[in-house]
Amino acid sequence: MFADRTNWNLQANPLSEALSRHRAQGKPLLDLTISNPTECGFEYDSRAILLALANPSSLTYDPDPRGLLSARHAVAAYYAARAIELPADNIILTTSTSEAYTFVFRTLCNPGDEVLIPEPSYPLFAFLADIQDVKLVRYPLDYDYGWQINFHALQQAITARTRGVIVVHPNNPTGHFTKPHEVEKLNEICTARNLAIIADEVFLDFALQDQTPFSFAQNSAALTFTMSGLSKISGLPQMKAAWLVTSGPQQLQSPALARLEIIADTYLSMNAPVQWAIPALLEQRHPFQKQLLARVRINLEELDRQLATQKSCARLVVEAGWYAVLRVPATRSDEELAIELLAQKNVYVHPGHFYDFPSEGFLIVSLITREEEFAAGVKLLLSVF
Repeated sequence: MFADRTNWNLQANPLSEALSRHRAQGKPLLDLTISNPTECGFEYDSRAILLALANPSSLTYDPDPRGLLSARHAVAAYYAARAIELPADNIILTTSTSEAYTFVFRTLCNPGDEVLIPEPSYPLFAFLADIQDVKLVRYPLDYDYGWQINFHALQQAITARTRGVIVVHPNNPTGHFTKPHEVEKLNEICTARNLAIIADEVFLDFALQDQTPFSFAQNSAALTFTMSGLSKISGLPQMKAAWLVTSGPQQLQSPALARLEIIADTYLSMNAPVQWAIPALLEQRHPFQKQLLARVRINLEELDRQLATQKSCARLVVEAGWYAVLRVPATRSDEELAIELLAQKNVYVHPGHFYDFPSEGFLIVSLITREEEFAAGVKLLLSVF
C-alpha cells in the first residue's frame, strides 16, 4: 500500500530506546547533544520579535513565487555585509533548508539520479534524498590535523547519473570549512562534468577565527545552489525561514532560476507574517551570535582543559559551528559506549555512526550546552576511560 521510497526501518535504535527509558524513569540527565538554541538559555529580544510578526501588511495576500521582495532585499543585505553583491532575483525564500534541498533535487534530478554527499555529515540527507527519489553516493572527508576532501574518491564516485556535489560549509559535525584550493578543485570537476555544487551554509556565521569565511553564494565558476536560514543564523528554528541562492555561469543560472521559480510557485509555502518579519529577524542575529560564540569558546576551553588531564581521548580540530568531535578508545562500538555513558553516568552523547563516521572511536558533543552542564558532563564522560 505504501511507496517504496518510504520503506524505512522505523524501529528505534538502541540508544534512542535507552534514552526513552531513562527519561521515563525520571533519572537525571546531562544532555551533551542539545542543538535547539531556544532551549539553551540565550536571551532573545522577545518584544522586537513579536512586533515583527504583527505587520499589518500580512493581512493582504500578494504572493511572489520567489518571496516578498523586501525579505529578499534583507537577505541580499546580509550577504552585502560580507561584501557579496547578490541580485534579489537570485534569491528564493523557502520554509527551511530541507525545502531548499527539495527544490534543488527536483530541479536537477530525475528519479534514480545521484548526488554526491560528504562522509561524515548530517544524517538528515538520507531522508531528503529518499523522498525525492534521489540516490546519495558518499565521498570521504579525510582527517589529518584537519579535514580535507578526498578528491580521488570523489572523482571515482562520479557516474553518468551524477547531477551534483553537496558541500556542507562549514561541515556538521566536523566543524571544518571547505578550503580555497578545494573550492577551486570542485569548480574544475563540476565544470568539466556538468555538475552542480549544492552548498549548505547554515553554520557559516559561526567561525571561531576572526576572518570572514568564503561563501559559495559568490561562486561563479560552476552552477551553485547555496542555502541558509534563520534557524541557525538568528537562532530561530521555529520561524521556518530560509533561502536558496543561485549563482554560476549565466547560461546555466538563468534556466535554473526559471525552473526553481515554477517549483516555488507551485508550493507557495512560506507564510506572509514571517516574510514581512525577515528584515527584523535577521537583525536579531547580532546579539544572538555574540552570545552563542562566547559559549562555544568557553565550552571548548573547558573541554581542552579536561582533556589535558588524561591521555586516552582527544578533540579533533574545529573551525566553526556548534559541535566538537572526540576521538576515544575504540574498545567497543560507539553506540555501546553511548549507552554505557547514559546508563552509568547519566550523560547523553551521540556516537560517530549517527553522522556516518566510517570507523568506531568517535563521539560528538554539543558546544551550546549550558556551561555548568557541559563541564559536569564532560567530566563524567572522561571518567569512563
